[in-house]
Amino acid sequence: MVKPIGPACNLDCRYCFYLEKAKLFPAGGSLRMADDVLESFIRQYVAAQPDAPELHFAWQGGEPTLLGLDFFRRVVELQRRYAAGRPVLNALQTNATLLDDAWCAFLAEHQFLCGVSLDGPRVLNDAYRVAPNGASVFDEVINAVERLKKHGAAFNTLTVINRLNAQQPLEVYRFLKELGSGFLQFIPLVERRPDAGAQALGLTLALPPGPAAADGRAAVTDWSVRPEDYGIFLTTIFDEWVRQDVGRIHVQLFDATLAAWMGLDSAVCVFAPECGNALILEHNGDVYACDHYVYPAYRRGNLREKSLTELAWSEEQLQFGRDKAARLPAACRHCNFLFACQGECPKHRFLKTPAGEPGLNYLCAGLKHFFTHVTLDMDVMAQLLNAGRPTEHIMEMIAHEEGRSGGPPASRNAPCPCGSGRKFKHCCGAK
Repeated sequence: MVKPIGPACNLDCRYCFYLEKAKLFPAGGSLRMADDVLESFIRQYVAAQPDAPELHFAWQGGEPTLLGLDFFRRVVELQRRYAAGRPVLNALQTNATLLDDAWCAFLAEHQFLCGVSLDGPRVLNDAYRVAPNGASVFDEVINAVERLKKHGAAFNTLTVINRLNAQQPLEVYRFLKELGSGFLQFIPLVERRPDAGAQALGLTLALPPGPAAADGRAAVTDWSVRPEDYGIFLTTIFDEWVRQDVGRIHVQLFDATLAAWMGLDSAVCVFAPECGNALILEHNGDVYACDHYVYPAYRRGNLREKSLTELAWSEEQLQFGRDKAARLPAACRHCNFLFACQGECPKHRFLKTPAGEPGLNYLCAGLKHFFTHVTLDMDVMAQLLNAGRPTEHIMEMIAHEEGRSGGPPASRNAPCPCGSGRKFKHCCGAK
């Protein structure tokens, strides 16, 4: 993931973990990616994937649109030069406040997927996502989304689940649906108050925990989501989604959970057995282990000094990835939901287990609540897919079972609501 303007942003979101990273770079220096770094990255990134049928680029910040359209026109030019005819897909994460008609037309023309950061309806979004003077930017974002739709540019939404909006799951979900977002990312906000390592760097948020850093206390910020609230947020939305929106609305976490139930690899790094494949390229060419590990100890080198391949496959980066599984506490290794959770993000593992072992994830209670709640429905959807039938059939099955289909609930000898033509007792009932 590329941060071509580093931590620079035109907003001052009260919970942002990246704005303060400006303190890690020379004061007064430019945060704009130089052309030689940009070209070297694109050339090396393409060359490192000779067999990939298509190439995926992800641009983030800070706020990448601060660079202006000419920067991204240059991106497209370089991609065409080095991709040699292979399809190129770009994803741009943005607060959307700078997306005028010219931007939206460009994004549509070049098929950028635009991720819009939005935390829910006005009152929830305005709680933390504000301009530097504290003013609301809600209307600017909504107007930008309408422009994206007008120009036919693809977009999805990224919602940070915090202490406040976690209390109103259906308000958040229904608002995003009505806005027209067909793909929803819910990112739990977990940040801790500064520790000694952060204070030494002049930062206000704690560094990621080390292998024995857990002290058993959740010294999180006031805006961090509570684990139990996170679990209830997810299950409340899931209950509406599984009855109304399967196949129509995609929730990243629900898709990742179903993939785990199917025995597939996770496309979401926090639910993968190992990590280390989501490196960060900063504006100055520095490469870091992960978006949440942009600290001196996790700097892998600079693109001007070593090749991208060397940095990505360095032994320290490989060990960083292996540590995710290697440092799981025993309680996680014996958990029924390890296959789906994999200990979630190592950044959040700062609690102790009931047995006193370090490394328990702060979100564990909420994730367990969610996985327990969705087990039956995930079983059914996995069975539908294995039988070659779409997951959408689960909505009809639930409606039939709950008596909402215009007729009585299915008996064991009735035709299965999934549409297989077999009796319920010999089809989904048996499974």
